[in-house]
Amino acid sequence: MAVKNEILQTAQNCRLNAYAPYSKFKVGAAVLTPSGNIYGGCNVENASYPCGTCAEAGAISAMIAGGETQIAEILIIADTECILPCGNCLQKIAEFGNAKTLIHSADLSGNIKTYTLQQLLPHNFKAGDIKC
Repeated sequence: MAVKNEILQTAQNCRLNAYAPYSKFKVGAAVLTPSGNIYGGCNVENASYPCGTCAEAGAISAMIAGGETQIAEILIIADTECILPCGNCLQKIAEFGNAKTLIHSADLSGNIKTYTLQQLLPHNFKAGDIKC
């Protein structure tokens, strides 16, 4: 349980630094790797909306920059009852996770719901689907 608290704290801290001047919807995320390292990220909006970055993508980028390529768990937190990754982020999680990768959704009160990647994205696109 201590690890989950550390993941939650990392995501909460990252959320505070989110850049969301347009939507005011701040999101934080934290990735736990099999080695036990935790990497955080936050959403970064842009006046040209498609140029923004989701918190999950930021945390995954930090993980990659830290030299790791596997997600064991990811926690996302926002000021809403249940924040789930968008389809784009689910595909990014699938790239570095597996069907059993845990995805935790937290609200600001500390309530957490947990899903597996398989539950949220049962038919993800895989490298093997590319026929070159």
